[in-house]
Amino acid sequence: MNKTFVTRMPNHIGAFLKASRCFASLGINITRVSYNKAVDSHLLFIDAEGTPSQLEKAYQELERIGYLQCGEEDRSIVLLEFRLPDVPGSVTSVLELINDFSFNISYISSQENGTEYQLFKMGLLSNDSDRINEFIEAARKICSVRVIDYNHADKIYDNSFFYNNFVGELSSAMEISEDSRNELIVNTNLAMQTLDESGVSPYRTFDSISRFAALLAASRGKNFDPRVTVHQITPDTSVTLIEPPCGSNTAIIMSRGECLFIDTGYACYKDEMLPVIRNIVPGFDSMEKRVFITHADVDHCGLLPVFDEIYASSRSAECLRLEYEGNDGFREMNPLHRPYIRICKVLTSYQTVDPAKVTVVGEDKEIGQALCQTGYLDIGELHFELYEGKGGHLAGESVLIDFEHCIAFTGDIFINMKDMTAQQAEYNRYAPILMTSVDTDRTLCAAERKALFSRLGAGKWQIFGGHGGKKLYTVAPADV
Repeated sequence: MNKTFVTRMPNHIGAFLKASRCFASLGINITRVSYNKAVDSHLLFIDAEGTPSQLEKAYQELERIGYLQCGEEDRSIVLLEFRLPDVPGSVTSVLELINDFSFNISYISSQENGTEYQLFKMGLLSNDSDRINEFIEAARKICSVRVIDYNHADKIYDNSFFYNNFVGELSSAMEISEDSRNELIVNTNLAMQTLDESGVSPYRTFDSISRFAALLAASRGKNFDPRVTVHQITPDTSVTLIEPPCGSNTAIIMSRGECLFIDTGYACYKDEMLPVIRNIVPGFDSMEKRVFITHADVDHCGLLPVFDEIYASSRSAECLRLEYEGNDGFREMNPLHRPYIRICKVLTSYQTVDPAKVTVVGEDKEIGQALCQTGYLDIGELHFELYEGKGGHLAGESVLIDFEHCIAFTGDIFINMKDMTAQQAEYNRYAPILMTSVDTDRTLCAAERKALFSRLGAGKWQIFGGHGGKKLYTVAPADV
């Protein structure tokens, strides 16, 4: 069994040694350690492996010696910018006021800028938010004062409450429960450590997570404005494409009285998506709801619990089963992708789905080439050939191709980057930063795209990707 301990250690020699001895005495193996003084001068993250009994004893011992993070302290950091005359001694009155309020200064920075004023940036540590407000009012009688949001500051400030403050803002933006806060703290740290080892600065990691969460939050409620387009395939068959600002597309195929959904988007947009769907599909709430998932990524599977029957490849079904049983899904098995996916699951309120709802379509066979046919799937007058990729984007990825009607649903093997809304393009910037790549194997994914387009026969194709608008693609007879 593995457990992450979020410890607050005293900043003196031998502090980690004391914790290490605690684990060693209980026969527990430490599998990961993360500490970055530039981010937080006291928090140390320790991943440990042991039996439930051993880990519980370690928890009790670390709590006894005061090393476990304590949530009852109401301390916070406020980052302020003071606009002071560029003359000797101008900062003295501000420092005297800080002293009068008994605040600690965790950060200070100033530099002349060629004007008559200097901008002093200071981080002040306090355990009383009301006192901070009183201080700001008093300071404004001395000079102009501006509160700085850390996301736009020049540095990550050195204070032991950074993670709590950071995660607190994420939780507030997405209405995250207290039970999920520790999960966010642990995986935010893990993302920072993973990317730091790849040369990405901690500031860029935290800034990307913050902006990603802000985009998710900004698109909720009345601001949820998906692009909805209807594409008539035949007089009896249509495809309605729902493109939300964040997350995957959802396609709705309606053909001769039958209805099939392709992918479902993020769980956090359930309340926004359902009215859109009900407007498109009369009687949605009372009908038998069926959905096909192109692959088992969190941004494609968020609304699966709403559906009665879920069609998936054998590997995608396996991924959903693993998650339902509390294990890592395929993405989380990749150390580079794990932190982002876990953060994403918390921020979007992702819920696993009962495997009993999942029906495997296509053969469960070894995928020996970039794209391999595994079976068929019919809906109304449409007859799809089912193909599975070798795992360039994610194992189990599937493509549906109807050669008679020249339509294809490609999942994320192909996404239409050239036809995205501004919000979609902004959203799609952050996953590549936080995962280093959205693909499991970029080279293999490129080979899958090439195999997909080379497989299409002559005709005017309508291609529905996992993100972005429909792509029109013509294959001349001479090119086949």
